[in-house]
Amino acid sequence: MERLSSGRRASAKGPVGAAAGAAPEMGEQPIFTTRAHVFQIDPNTKKNWMPASKQAVTVSYFYDVTRNSYRIISVDGAKVIINSTITPNMTFTKTSQKFGQWADSRANTVFGLGFSSEQQLTKFAEKFQEVKEAAKIAKDKTQEKIETSSDHSQASSVNGTDDEKASHTGPANTHLKSENDKLKIALTQSAANVKKWEIELQTLRESNARLTTALQESAASVEQWKRQFSICRDENDRLRNKIDELEEQCSEINREKEKNTQLKRRIEELEAELREKETELKDLRKQSEIIPQLMSECEYVSEKLEAAERDNQNLEDKVRSLKTDIEESKYRQRHLKVELKSFLEVLDGKIDDLHDFRRGLSKLGTDN
Repeated sequence: MERLSSGRRASAKGPVGAAAGAAPEMGEQPIFTTRAHVFQIDPNTKKNWMPASKQAVTVSYFYDVTRNSYRIISVDGAKVIINSTITPNMTFTKTSQKFGQWADSRANTVFGLGFSSEQQLTKFAEKFQEVKEAAKIAKDKTQEKIETSSDHSQASSVNGTDDEKASHTGPANTHLKSENDKLKIALTQSAANVKKWEIELQTLRESNARLTTALQESAASVEQWKRQFSICRDENDRLRNKIDELEEQCSEINREKEKNTQLKRRIEELEAELREKETELKDLRKQSEIIPQLMSECEYVSEKLEAAERDNQNLEDKVRSLKTDIEESKYRQRHLKVELKSFLEVLDGKIDDLHDFRRGLSKLGTDN
């Protein structure tokens, strides 16, 4: 088995290269796959994270049936960015809602994974714990097998010593025959092992050839995917520009709709005003039918007004003549008042003279 393992390692490092050595082998099966952004700790500062992938890549758990071991593997194009064998003493730590990390002493680094959701991080952490427990159980079973094989080897060495003692005591022919039988059995087993190793070596060579072909196909597929990605990116940019144009057109359509709504409201207002004007026009037409009657009435009223104006003019003339007569009578009255006053003054003088004359007469009468 030592030679078989070295043969596998040699074939893995053959024409396929480093990527094939880190890629899943024939005996490995994927048990869990997710996508995440991969980071590695800065070896100089041991504090800062360095991105190992430009975008989210596939991260998978693999189980090796032949070695009974578990690995986390992630490949970005032709570059292996994670090749970490899980051991029982590893611990996966959640440092935030979407980021987790674990330390790999064999790779002498710390890996970090950034997920798009907390649910993906939780699933990856749960699977890490399950794989860690399975690795611990596998390690315990391997330790038991080693201890059991060591006990068997010690027992066989003891039995061999007893057989040698028995052979020394037995006849020489019996000893030679038993040694010959042992050599035949060993030769048969050796030939069988050689055939078995040749078959396994051939299988490994075929696996190596298939892996080489697969790697070449994957490289061609990567180039094709790159071209398709470039085409898709250009198409995406074109579609984005088209979407922007359509959004601008939609905005213009919305503005036109708003203008149309305003125009509809304006048209409704104008129609309402038109109905009002039509109503007014009907009223005016009705009124125009009675205009001749109104005109005749107006002429009759005008004649009456002219007659009234003539009467008013005559009355004004009479008023003016009356005012003139009143002024004249007032003047006569003032003149009469003045004459009456002067007459009264003269009369008062005469009366005073008469009183004086009477007193003189009275005095004369007394004297006589």
